[in-house]
Amino acid sequence: MVSDTYIKLKEALESEELDGVLGSQNEEDKLMHSVLENDKKTIDEGRLIKDALNMGLSSFTPDLMFEQLVKNYSMAKKIFGASIIRNMTGYDARYVEKNIKIPEFQRDIKKKIESNIDALKDKGLIGKGGFISDVGFKLASLILYTEELDKLVPKGIFGEKIHKKTFVYGDKEDIKEYRKGDKYRDLAIKKSARITIRRGKAEITKEDLRTYERQSKGQIYLVYGLDASGSMKGKKIEICKKAGIALAFKATEEKDKVGLLVFGSDIKESVHPTLDFRYLLDKITRINASKETDLAKTIHKSIELFPRKKVTKHLILITDAMPTVGTDPKKNTLEACSLARSVGITISLIGIQLDKEGVELAKKIVELGGGRFYVVKDLEEVDKIVLEDYYSVI
Repeated sequence: MVSDTYIKLKEALESEELDGVLGSQNEEDKLMHSVLENDKKTIDEGRLIKDALNMGLSSFTPDLMFEQLVKNYSMAKKIFGASIIRNMTGYDARYVEKNIKIPEFQRDIKKKIESNIDALKDKGLIGKGGFISDVGFKLASLILYTEELDKLVPKGIFGEKIHKKTFVYGDKEDIKEYRKGDKYRDLAIKKSARITIRRGKAEITKEDLRTYERQSKGQIYLVYGLDASGSMKGKKIEICKKAGIALAFKATEEKDKVGLLVFGSDIKESVHPTLDFRYLLDKITRINASKETDLAKTIHKSIELFPRKKVTKHLILITDAMPTVGTDPKKNTLEACSLARSVGITISLIGIQLDKEGVELAKKIVELGGGRFYVVKDLEEVDKIVLEDYYSVI
């Protein structure tokens, strides 16, 4: 039986399809159908590709993988991770480590690795040279998306932020006296009746009328800045990808625009704030980790991504390390924060296992940036923290 989460996924993607957002529809329909129907083989293949990207891998080469497992298992485990080894060999990583020097076992896992990679090729998930294809990326994105929704939707994590700006088409909030031009559908009937009764009158008059004051959810422009340096490889980057998906899903649903900055020693990917969730999902899925961290360059780039018009502009930085690039990376970062703030950009920072020096710098960044600093103690809470920061932006 298909869960409510998968139904929500299907409805979301079908809604985008009507808007002409999705491409290669036939192929994606097949993948989505397989995921919705909980096809274990397809889901496992999607997770394999997802894990490869999180480990910084973009291709599958059976001979090379087998050679690395046999020659130096400890190094191979660092490169591939336990999950990929299990999926490619069919054995738990610890079992592989224990038996990797046995010739019969080596022949067995070599056949399984070759067979699994051939299956990926047959389905079009990887192409020439073993590189992940567009179809493979789409499947991995569906897996990331459904795993995150499956976690958040049943728990009711998706909340709602409210702007204080009055707007006729917003949500009902405070009650005020009726004024000419107020819509009759906004009449606060019970409140008006209580006032009439309290005044000892038998009929409601214009002076007794009260209406709801509606509030606007004025548009926000967000940029999600994700550290993709080498130290983020594996579980960290996967959790942060999912947090970015949660943010993009909720914010675009609220008609707020979301952009993306993927940074290491350089800017790896940048997306101007958009309402195109499917595009954001694809870009987030393709992120992999490598090299060092340059926060100053990231903040400068975010200034380019935000519009110059007067709107709410907010940058969310998520990192596990402070800047390491440049002659004076801390000074450069703080100067970039000041510049961003001067053009109306607020900055929040989510720190994952930062050291004492990193925490001190992070506090200075958010003080200059007018945002919030969050210390991550549990990786599984990152998506909630990202959404909490989004709801705090008014």
